[in-house]
Amino acid sequence: MNLFSEAQQPHTQPLAYRMRPRTLDEYIGQDHIIGKGRLLRRAIQADQLSSVIFYGPPGTGKTTLARVVANTTRSRFITLNAVLSGVKELRLEIEQARERLDLHGTRTILFIDEVHRWNKSQQDALLPWVESGMVILIGATTENPYFEVNSALVSRSRIFQLKKLSGDDLLKIAEQALSDSERGYGKYTVEFEKGALEHLVEIANGDARSLLNALQLAVETSADNFPPTGSQVLQITRNAAEESIQQKVVLYDKEGDYHFDVISAFIKSIRGSDPDAALYWLARMVRAGENPRYIFRRMLISASEDIGIADPQALGIVESAAAAFDRVGLPEGRFHLTQAALYLAAAPKSNSTLGFFDALKTIETEEDSEVPNHLKDGSRDKKGFGHGEGYLYPHAYRDHWTAQQYLPTGLQGKIFYRPSDQGFEKSIRDSVFRKREAQIAASDQSRSAEILTFSPPDNEKAKWLHRLISGRGNRLADIRERIFAALDLPRHARILIPQTASGLLLWESCRHVPEGGVYGFTDSSREFDLLNRYIGTLSEEERPVLTKEDQLSGIKKLIASGIRFEAIVGYDLFTRLSEKNVLFSLLREAAAPDGCLSFAQTIPALSTKLSQLSNELPDKIQQFLTDAEQLIYQDPANPLINWSAETLLQAVKSSGFTVLRSEVTTHRELRQITPLDLGRWLEKSYLPAISRLNRTSAEQSLSKEIILEAMVPALCSKPAAWETQTLIAAALAG
Repeated sequence: MNLFSEAQQPHTQPLAYRMRPRTLDEYIGQDHIIGKGRLLRRAIQADQLSSVIFYGPPGTGKTTLARVVANTTRSRFITLNAVLSGVKELRLEIEQARERLDLHGTRTILFIDEVHRWNKSQQDALLPWVESGMVILIGATTENPYFEVNSALVSRSRIFQLKKLSGDDLLKIAEQALSDSERGYGKYTVEFEKGALEHLVEIANGDARSLLNALQLAVETSADNFPPTGSQVLQITRNAAEESIQQKVVLYDKEGDYHFDVISAFIKSIRGSDPDAALYWLARMVRAGENPRYIFRRMLISASEDIGIADPQALGIVESAAAAFDRVGLPEGRFHLTQAALYLAAAPKSNSTLGFFDALKTIETEEDSEVPNHLKDGSRDKKGFGHGEGYLYPHAYRDHWTAQQYLPTGLQGKIFYRPSDQGFEKSIRDSVFRKREAQIAASDQSRSAEILTFSPPDNEKAKWLHRLISGRGNRLADIRERIFAALDLPRHARILIPQTASGLLLWESCRHVPEGGVYGFTDSSREFDLLNRYIGTLSEEERPVLTKEDQLSGIKKLIASGIRFEAIVGYDLFTRLSEKNVLFSLLREAAAPDGCLSFAQTIPALSTKLSQLSNELPDKIQQFLTDAEQLIYQDPANPLINWSAETLLQAVKSSGFTVLRSEVTTHRELRQITPLDLGRWLEKSYLPAISRLNRTSAEQSLSKEIILEAMVPALCSKPAAWETQTLIAAALAG
């Protein structure tokens, strides 16, 4: 079956169906997954899609996005609806997919709408074919796939979450329908009273299907006969718009994700003492038809979990409100729901009842402890075993209390209850502490604290990336950590690395934005080949986009393509580039609104120089190197090194960035210097200065060979202490 086949009379189809985008360029919204440069867009355009699951509310474009894939791919695109089909239909499609692959080499993409409707055995039937690559799965679901789809299937698919469409997105969709002469109402003159179209957008609440259905009803009922004849103007009034979409779409499923998310938001608002938010989420649940008894059950839990002894009346208030609701019912019973929610939200908070779970944890982890003898039941064997002997009856003492052991001997001093300083509990806090201190004083048992930790699941890809960048030295690892510490990126963000160099930032970027996009440049053939060797081990859609060209040209091309970046990271961007101002201006243009630039730049003038590496050089050589370095680092015509941290930060500000933080950090390390290193440094950096010195002091001239002959035994025989000064800065586009 094919859900995407066109009917013979398109004008008889609902507008929402007719206006479904056919290409990526027609697709509106969901920029976080399908925007220019994003991972999913690149995979679709390259026809290299792997198994994916689209998850999101109704009307956000899940099926539409699958339709776009169907129109783009060279593979055979097959659709199944989980409500209408099962294992029998799946086996038939798999068999045909096998034949297409064996006979024609054609891949098959299998789209399953509402995939969560399949039970476990039906989903299991799909698993081997996804695993073997026989089919590429595209699943669409309104339910959280981590709960409703088999974990084995989820682990072999990439999850993309679609969000409610924004008001601007819905306006664009409406305008697209009104201007499209083939599928929409572009052939007619449609005018809206002020606020009418905006009302449709507002009430649609992020649901494109709801908006288009309402738009169709408003337009096609605005004239006595539709389609109109001649030049008749279709006038849509505010009243007509309100009648076309009378109630706001409430995204709520009493058995699904929204049910748990909204009740969670309600309870957390109570816990956070925000009565306004508590009333909002309460109204949302009641409006959607949530069972009031379920809401009361959750408030009864909160009355003990979040308020507890800070206000002992809270539990009774909720219980009384629940009983009153049972007698009154809806709609008046909403007052009782509201009273209970407001009381809990305004009450002082304490979670000291969680001490029970600390006690439970102790029972599960500690060895069984014997009941102290004086606490045992003495009514049966007091004479034989002395059970109950030594028990002190509290009511026989002043204040009806006396210090004695109640916990097992091995747990003496263990604390489970931690009274808060809120409400009523504050008034008993001191008494509890005093009595506890007396109890503890009666025991010399050591106390121990319990620390709970959590380790996330291991990730093979993350380990692989870590191996690539580890072992590059503590200095590089520290610089990389500081660069990324300034970023707080979602997984779908786009990162630009203007100079990828050895891949120091490339692999870390891949780890941070697995659903986004990483773009980088290098003008070195050797580096390009080396990096591509590693990139080739990644799947097509996970690979960073690496281009062999200089960074200025590459950035200009990306700007022209319309791609903008949430983050730009760099290390030693200016080692071979003097046009700092030009580069920063281009980076500002390439940054998305509120995009972050985080970079590190070695400051040559402040780092170790050859003359400082050893005190074993002959005096004449030592002085000659010192004089040469003065010429090098004080040369106003050398833009590679005649700058400071202040001048570089000023260039950042001048280009339109706002500097958020900056620091100059010092790294010290031991370097094993080779004769090849010395020869390269002298040739590339020192030779012009040496030539100038030789011209001004001919009687003491020294050749490169003489200097090198003296330096090799002094500097290459043992590791040298090397100090590097690095500017690390973060700036915001704005």
